[in-house]
Amino acid sequence: MTPNRLEDCLAIIRWTPDTLAQALGCDVLLVNAWLDDLEEIPTKTGAWIETIARFMEAAEQVKPVGLMAKRPASSD
Repeated sequence: MTPNRLEDCLAIIRWTPDTLAQALGCDVLLVNAWLDDLEEIPTKTGAWIETIARFMEAAEQVKPVGLMAKRPASSD
């Protein structure tokens, strides 16, 4: 995985570097090093993130529509 693809995947997943670091249990400085192409992204880590991004892309296709700005009926 390239740093650009990692950045794309994080956008698709709607995660920040901090969120990824928390999910992996690593320091955010390591995630930033991957994004800055200072450290190589481990193959298994890249595959895991890619899998999550593909799942999110597929889930977007079946996401309910028409909920934007909706409120519960009893919120008046």
